[in-house]
Amino acid sequence: MTAVDNASASTPPPTPSPSPSPSPSASSSSSSAFAVRSGGARQLAGTGILVRFALRRDRVMVPVWVAVTGLMVLSMPNSLRSLYGTAAERADLMRQMTTNSSLRALVGPVFDDSLGALTAWRVGVYAGALAAVMSLLVVIRHTRDEEESGRLEVVASGMVGRRAPLTAALLMAAVANGALALLVAAGLAGQGAAGALAFGLGIAGVGMVFATMAAVVAQLTESARLARGLTAGVLGAAFVLRAAGDASANEGSSFLTWLSPLGWLENERSFADERWWVLLLFVGAALVQGMVAYGLAGRRDVGMSFLPTRPGPATGRLATAGALAWRLQRGSVLGWSIGFFLAGLVYGGLTEGAADLVADNEGARQIFERMGGRSGLTDAFLASMIGMLGLIAALYIVGAVLRLHSEETSGRAEPLLANAVGRLRWAAGHLTVAFAGSVWIMLLAGLGFALGYGKEFGPILGACLVQVAGVWVIGGVAVLVHGLAPKAAMAAWGLAGAVLLIGWIGPALDAPQAVLDLSPFGHLPKLPGGDMEWGPVLILIGLAVALVTVGLAGLRRRDVIMS
Repeated sequence: MTAVDNASASTPPPTPSPSPSPSPSASSSSSSAFAVRSGGARQLAGTGILVRFALRRDRVMVPVWVAVTGLMVLSMPNSLRSLYGTAAERADLMRQMTTNSSLRALVGPVFDDSLGALTAWRVGVYAGALAAVMSLLVVIRHTRDEEESGRLEVVASGMVGRRAPLTAALLMAAVANGALALLVAAGLAGQGAAGALAFGLGIAGVGMVFATMAAVVAQLTESARLARGLTAGVLGAAFVLRAAGDASANEGSSFLTWLSPLGWLENERSFADERWWVLLLFVGAALVQGMVAYGLAGRRDVGMSFLPTRPGPATGRLATAGALAWRLQRGSVLGWSIGFFLAGLVYGGLTEGAADLVADNEGARQIFERMGGRSGLTDAFLASMIGMLGLIAALYIVGAVLRLHSEETSGRAEPLLANAVGRLRWAAGHLTVAFAGSVWIMLLAGLGFALGYGKEFGPILGACLVQVAGVWVIGGVAVLVHGLAPKAAMAAWGLAGAVLLIGWIGPALDAPQAVLDLSPFGHLPKLPGGDMEWGPVLILIGLAVALVTVGLAGLRRRDVIMS
């Protein structure tokens, strides 16, 4: 028995006063405990404050994401009008889509030849996927991320109910998806008010299904990174199920299509005799998953999970900072590698069918030539699809570089740097994974393209490697921002999104060359089929090296940031 125990055992308890007057701190503590432990509405205490805080934290990310997704949708009617200006051309497109299973797997079936229906067909799946990614990032950021960093434990010590953080995160996702639905519905109202409303609600419905799914996964896992990876993996599976179902049936009736929320969105048939009852699938799935998430949230401690990480023993050696960086990022590299290889395989297999579809349409051919060059329709399609994967690879490198930022803000970097590990060595490990990983995933994409297409193995691999120069420039900017202005490090995501928007929508809108040149990818040679120009490639690589050098110099001189 300790001295404290002996003292408490020998000293009689004091006689309580008749009418104690609790101090403010005691009152606050007891109220906090009551808010956490009691049921009913008190478990939601503090939700309003947390929602306002979430709105403040996401005041840049969410509006940018909503604007990019909305602009992608709203720009499509004018683009389609220039491509398929007559009823005969639109009817011919519908006829070709019913017989082209490869393109149905890529974008889904067409249900009507109006501009509104073609817009829902062309961008519906991708707008729904973007809404899903936005939603899962928002929910995990305000739940598992907050717990992993220790901030939620501090917040929960105040007047905050047990389920308030989860409620605030879901409300934040609902606000973001509601704004996106309103933007889409208002922007497409000219194509038909009912169809525009159905399409906007369908996109928001996909977002909320994945928001509540992320809420469930956040309760199950102990790591925010794992939670994001698992939810993103489910999104990838949903895309594959929809693609497989649409390839087998030309009217969206396949059983596999109905297993995917993205399939529900297309089967809503916006602008084509809308099926309003499909919205009930989104509502039902979101409610069920939300109830599961709330049930799990009330049955675990803050910071804990139902699927804890494996305690060990760890295998292998972590003798260097680079080995630690690889251990932390190898799961992400594996996921991106599989995704890029499969994407290359699918796009390579679609090449012949896509070339046949646009061969007789001058406007579509011009878009592919603006994206992929004028060397021939097949090469132009290959170059445009390889360029799209290069734009997506920019998202990988930004996430890998900003792992440095998350290691600092979580407090894990400071103990490491307190030992015999310099900042440059520590950063070099993560940057090696980021920059070498981008080369690796583009190589796998090239291998997939070559296997899917069945020819031009060398030129396709070379075309994929050329994209690395543009990817490295975006990674260099991320290093620069993290090194010089770490509080603004998330702005690197905005840059990657802007580059993706320019490369994706710019050619379809026939944007001026000056706008396209704002992206580093706009200066790369159009391969395969075009002439290899080493000058722009070497300049971009040199620019990336300069950006990384300046960013590392800033990192070496500044203080380590804390959460």
